[in-house]
Amino acid sequence: MSGRIRTPVGGVHHLVARNEEVLGALPVADADRAAAAGLPPWRAAEHLASRALLRFLLREVGEDAGGGPVAALPGGRPYLPGRPGLGVSLSHSSGWVAAAVGRGRGVGVDVQVPAVVGDRLLRLCCRPGDADVLAALPEEARRREFARVFAVQEACVKAVGEGFAGRPWTVPVPLGGRTGAWNRVRWAVARDDGDAVPVACAWTVPPVPVPVRVRRPAGP
Repeated sequence: MSGRIRTPVGGVHHLVARNEEVLGALPVADADRAAAAGLPPWRAAEHLASRALLRFLLREVGEDAGGGPVAALPGGRPYLPGRPGLGVSLSHSSGWVAAAVGRGRGVGVDVQVPAVVGDRLLRLCCRPGDADVLAALPEEARRREFARVFAVQEACVKAVGEGFAGRPWTVPVPLGGRTGAWNRVRWAVARDDGDAVPVACAWTVPPVPVPVRVRRPAGP
C-alpha cells in the first residue's frame, strides 16, 4: 500500500487510497465478499475496497478485528460488533476510498474527488463571503477548495453518527483551514503532499469512555 496512515490526534488514524490499489494489494475478507454479493459491480468494488482498507488500517494500528463482519446501524454508520469502544468510519468517492478508526471516540472520515459545483450548492455550504471568493476562482481551484470544505462537513457529521441527516452544509468551515472545531468535534484536513484528493478526518472530544466488563468473583 502506497498510502500513508495519518494520525491527527492520539488514538485516531485514517488512510486513503484508490479502489484498484486496495483490491490489488490487500486480501478481501469472506464476510465482506458475502455482504457485497448481489451489488452492482461498481458498488461492490467500493464496498470491498473500503472494508479491505479498514481492516488493513486496523491491523497496522494494533486493532485487528479479524475476519468478522463490518456491520452498519440503520442510519448507515459502520461499527464492529463486539468492539463498542472502537469507532470506525468509511468513505468512497469516484474510485477512491478512505477509512478511519478512533479508540474510545466517535470518528468520521470523508474523501471527495473534486467535481463541478453549482452556485446554489456553493452558497448552501459556504459562508457568503467564502462563497464569493470561491466563485471568483478558476474552475480547477474552485472545485478543489469546495471539495475540501465539503469533506470536512461530511466527516464532522459522521463523527457524531448522524451522516447526511446531520445537515453537513451547516458545519462552518473556513476557506484554507487545516484544523478546526464544530461543537464537540475536532477536525483536520490532510495536506496535499501525499494525497491526490481532499480527505478530512473528524473525532469527538472528549473521548467517549470505553466500556469495561468487570468479572465478578465466583460465589462460595
